[in-house]
Amino acid sequence: MSKKPSATIDKKPAAPVSYGQAPVNASLTAEQKIELYRQMVRIRRFEERSHRAYTGKNAAGGANIGGFLHLYNGQEAIAVGCCSLMGKHDHVITAYRDHGHAIAVGMDTKALMAELYGKITGCSKGKGGSMHFFSPERNYWGGHGIVGGQIPLGVGLAYGVKYKGHKGSAMAFMGDGAVNQGAVHEAYNLAALWNLPCVFVIENNGYSMGTSQARSSAGELAKRAEGYGIAWAVCDGHDVYEVRATMDKYLTIAREECKPAVVEIDTYRYRGHSVADPDNTYRTKAEIEEYRRTKDPIQVFQAILLAEGVLTEASAEKIDEAAVAEAEAAAEFADASPYPTAEDIQKDVYWESDNPDQRTSQGRLFFN
Repeated sequence: MSKKPSATIDKKPAAPVSYGQAPVNASLTAEQKIELYRQMVRIRRFEERSHRAYTGKNAAGGANIGGFLHLYNGQEAIAVGCCSLMGKHDHVITAYRDHGHAIAVGMDTKALMAELYGKITGCSKGKGGSMHFFSPERNYWGGHGIVGGQIPLGVGLAYGVKYKGHKGSAMAFMGDGAVNQGAVHEAYNLAALWNLPCVFVIENNGYSMGTSQARSSAGELAKRAEGYGIAWAVCDGHDVYEVRATMDKYLTIAREECKPAVVEIDTYRYRGHSVADPDNTYRTKAEIEEYRRTKDPIQVFQAILLAEGVLTEASAEKIDEAAVAEAEAAAEFADASPYPTAEDIQKDVYWESDNPDQRTSQGRLFFN
């Protein structure tokens, strides 16, 4: 019996590399580079406004946003870098820290904020909230609240791409806390066994829900792919150029050769696991501030673009002002939007209920 070839490995290079010179980045126009920067700033300002809405009160004295709110501050370069590479037949599915990905694929921030507020004008009509942004028309299959539960679904998306004969891929995002879930390993196994174009992206911010990776997960996370003969790589998530250069390689392999890969992207989140959690009970303020000072993805990319002569201090300020205004407008829209009615709870549950003229099943759909 022939032995499977060993997985290829890309680890961080020992010497500094100018990822801006990678073909996928060198081909960017000045306008495209500025757009990457703008998207990152838009995510940051949306998240900051969301945080204010969560901790504040509405006119009636109640909460604007109920439940949980998982913010993406500090990880913006990953969603923007990955989603900027999407083609017609590329898909995205992720976990509950999903705001950044939703904005990066082009969802309207008004509909996103309204969803956070639980309003009928939200992208999921107020039924999903923070953890369930969703946009099929953009090949964005949402955030999922079950840890690791989205990963087998990502493999299903990849299967669909292959079955239909498309040159595309599925990017299945997860946090470092999901890698120990059995469903993730089952997904790796099927993707390898069936040669599916799925790129598993581990956004490793170091702490899972509140326990450091060193205390919860043995070995290198991406390296586990070797057990399934899957190629793997590790890159830094504070440099959008590095994210794009790394992901472009494996997305190309997925599209052209129909093979999976695991890419671990080292990153950091500034807020707690959710806004309900304190920011620094399991890490020091000094640690958070050190990352902000040396590796903030927006500041890193701003410095790069200033050095390239693509961006100016004045244009950066205008981009930031526009992002703040957009986030504020989204909050005002959400605040002014109506809540769903009691009757809406039974809509968008069963297709046959919403299309009674085409119903073929018998029996009751709802038990009131």
